[in-house]
Amino acid sequence: MSFLLKPVDTVEQISPEDFKKNYLDKRRPLVIKGLTKDWPAREKWTTDYLKQIAGDLEVPLYDNSKADPSKPINAATKHMKFGDYLDLIKREPTELRIFFFNLFKKVPSLIDDIKIPKDLMGGFIESMPAMFFGGSNSFTFLHYDIDLPHIFHTHFGGRKHIILFDNEWKERLYCLPNATYALEDYEVDNPDFKKFPALNGVKGYEVFLEHGDTLFMPTGMWHWMKYIDGSFSLSLRAWDASIGRKIASVWSLFTHGAVDSALKMMFKEKYANYREKLAVTRAENALAKGKP
Repeated sequence: MSFLLKPVDTVEQISPEDFKKNYLDKRRPLVIKGLTKDWPAREKWTTDYLKQIAGDLEVPLYDNSKADPSKPINAATKHMKFGDYLDLIKREPTELRIFFFNLFKKVPSLIDDIKIPKDLMGGFIESMPAMFFGGSNSFTFLHYDIDLPHIFHTHFGGRKHIILFDNEWKERLYCLPNATYALEDYEVDNPDFKKFPALNGVKGYEVFLEHGDTLFMPTGMWHWMKYIDGSFSLSLRAWDASIGRKIASVWSLFTHGAVDSALKMMFKEKYANYREKLAVTRAENALAKGKP
């Protein structure tokens, strides 16, 4: 029993025409190894450099523990000086990671170190470049982004293991109702297929990013990420061109954000238990029907 994972297509460079025809329009992931070859950030952005320019900032940190049902998702585990955290991930394995950090607001000059790939597509949300940091051992739970953007995810300073699934598999992935993330009880890189039988046969992609690699993840794609080395990434987000997808984004933010948070705060553990049971039921039903 297993997931059916295939490698993500990888290119050094790609023309806008080929990118649109074969990846953007078809909602397929792609690794572009040479996208950052002319970015100053590719050589300039090291943990020592980031510590030098922003080491005194206090940052929220997250670990691999399951979310508390009484708290909003992404509640921080602890806080630490950014420089001390960067020293930590260089020095030793740790589960602690930084989630969706807009360092550009604190250090606006960083924007000069990157080049947004507007030649490949439009719709980039230039005010929201997000950075993610993790020590070896840390991972992000399986999820898709609540606002349904396309994402260009560039990695720096080490290696990162990523597993992806198309959104059509969400029921078989034990997606929690009113949420954009899955049950946190299974290890995506080593799942218990006896306990979670609906996972068996789910098709996806697997890739290992190295320094300077950029992964294109189309809108709604599920992703799980594990830091092999203490390292960090930059995500550039872009809206899909279709009006329908923009409407879906707003609806997702409402139902999976506001509604889910309100129910979680009102009913706490009862709500958590209810939706976990419903996720299991839906997964088993989808498996019985042979649905992706």
